[in-house]
Amino acid sequence: MAALAEEQTEVAVKLEPEGPPTLLPPQAGDGAGEGGGGTTNNGPNGGGPAAPGKVGSVAVEDQPDVSAVLSAYNQQGDPTMYEEYYSGLKHFIECSLDCHRAELSQLFYPLFVHMYLELVYNQHENEAKSFFEKFHGDQECYYQDDLRVLSSLTKKEHMKGNETMLDFRTSKFVLRISRDSYQLLKRHLQEKQNNQIWNIVQEHLYIDIFDGMPRSKQQIDAMVGSLAGEAKREANKSKVFFGLLKEPEIEVPLDDEDEEGENEEGKPKKKKPKKDSIGSKSKKQDPNAPPQNRIPLPELKDSDKLDKIMNMKETTKRVRLGPDCLPSICFYTFLNAYQGLTAVDVTDDSSLIAGGFADSTVRVWSVTPKKLRSVKQAADLSLIDKESDDVLERIMDEKTASELKILYGHSGPVYGASFSPDRNYLLSSSEDGTVRLWSLQTFTCLVGYKGHNYPVWDTQFSPYGYYFVSGGHDRVARLWATDHYQPLRIFAGHLADVNCTRFHPNSNYVATGSADRTVRLWDVLNGNCVRIFTGHKGPIHSLTFSPNGRFLATGATDGRVLLWDIGHGLMVGELKGHTDTVCSLRFSRDGEILASGSMDNTVRLWDAVKAFEDLETDDFTTATGHINLPENSQELLLGTYMTKSTPVVHLHFTRRNLVLAAGAYSPQ
Repeated sequence: MAALAEEQTEVAVKLEPEGPPTLLPPQAGDGAGEGGGGTTNNGPNGGGPAAPGKVGSVAVEDQPDVSAVLSAYNQQGDPTMYEEYYSGLKHFIECSLDCHRAELSQLFYPLFVHMYLELVYNQHENEAKSFFEKFHGDQECYYQDDLRVLSSLTKKEHMKGNETMLDFRTSKFVLRISRDSYQLLKRHLQEKQNNQIWNIVQEHLYIDIFDGMPRSKQQIDAMVGSLAGEAKREANKSKVFFGLLKEPEIEVPLDDEDEEGENEEGKPKKKKPKKDSIGSKSKKQDPNAPPQNRIPLPELKDSDKLDKIMNMKETTKRVRLGPDCLPSICFYTFLNAYQGLTAVDVTDDSSLIAGGFADSTVRVWSVTPKKLRSVKQAADLSLIDKESDDVLERIMDEKTASELKILYGHSGPVYGASFSPDRNYLLSSSEDGTVRLWSLQTFTCLVGYKGHNYPVWDTQFSPYGYYFVSGGHDRVARLWATDHYQPLRIFAGHLADVNCTRFHPNSNYVATGSADRTVRLWDVLNGNCVRIFTGHKGPIHSLTFSPNGRFLATGATDGRVLLWDIGHGLMVGELKGHTDTVCSLRFSRDGEILASGSMDNTVRLWDAVKAFEDLETDDFTTATGHINLPENSQELLLGTYMTKSTPVVHLHFTRRNLVLAAGAYSPQ
């Protein structure tokens, strides 16, 4: 994996799966760019299960040898000259022409870190302390958290167990610089014979050179900020099928009021089935959609078809949102949670709400008059007539009916929760390193998935069910199937915790947001990383795809919401307004409104149509990343809604476009 990453080879995404579409074939592949992709091999479960997916045992790559990593800093340079080398380069860059200064200034931070680590490793502690105190204030403000960690490394012994140091050594810091600026830098270092800095540039930096005009300070600031610099251009060149899959043909019975009455002859009219015309745009094959059998998906059950029919009927009553017609917001406030609410999810039909808590419990509420009931005991079930029309009602035990069910099983705080699309199951992820699958028929734990070595921060069901994804402190995301206890894919490449996960609407891709301040898009078919997005200045905590699958919105601790064009691999918008972590993002059902919820106790509504309209992405922009983000956050902001001392943990649009929000009351 690590060796593959050094070669910078561009990986072509397979367009068709090998073999029959009844299994998800294990693939071992490197990802585009420096991150690498997922790895998976055939395991003991070699046979073919009855389910649509096939699992293999997964081997995680070994951690890099710490001694070998550190030995790279065993330089024999004069420690007293480090300040002079750095000052000389700093003076040269500050005296450069304005057009080159912004690009060359990107060198300050990675050079500062590597020179400091070299001094510490070679036990020049006094020189290292002086170097840090003199130049750490010159670094960009968004690196301050990393510098705080770096300042604690004052002795060689401190470096062995430090993740930040290992990240810097094992992944080359990526800088995107124009050819003219690079030639200017190279000529300066050769004239000054500054071998110390040139060696660092050669060994620890990856300079992505492009032809054309240098980028402005604003353009650079929009894209930098991650632990490993910017994404390489090769990382975002793979073909991505962002279109939606063709919807199956479902006949919907007409139940208009006039048909429920009698006809002229006094006889009741018969209900005529009609072909679904709602959402007919998805009935045509989208040219950007993946082949229907690219990954195996579960077949629709009768209950799924009934639910789709109900969804279509709800769609006819959906409110068309826009700047002149904003949605109402219904807020669910958790009282007496004592800051213990850590996760929330709502079913697609908005009938159930689940909360994960720090006391290791998962609680499920019914938000409709219909109470939660468990299935009867086996002895009672044997007495039921299984041929009766209301058998599904008869199997439920009325004695167990209640508005709340508490699920016990985790041994640590529950950080993630996700309902299955059919509302039969609930996933929860925890600090105990497991993901649990709960039955909403018996309200018991069916299986615990053990694969993560550390806390699991998030888990998410696929829009089609069966598959789900999890991400955690071990820096990887895992793809699972509900009927297998081992992961199908491991998505490895992030340099820090995977905080949030989200399936693409067509289920062929998974997006992950990380504390390394990057967003990655992974191909479910082969485990490859097909997009790397940089630009956030803090850990990412929320993700959401637009309903048409083309765009992605991300939120982070920096309070900004960034908008991405998945097809071109570019940032296309920036929404400023929140003053704290953006915990939740959701698009309205038709994609006109983007809602954001934050720890600053506000829900904000943004005009998504205006944010994405008139996007002109020419070949030059795609090739160079020269983006010019409009400063139009205030124009796009449609409304700000304050809560009463309640951070917004979760947002959900109902099928009729009402906003449901949730959070725990946290008085100051």
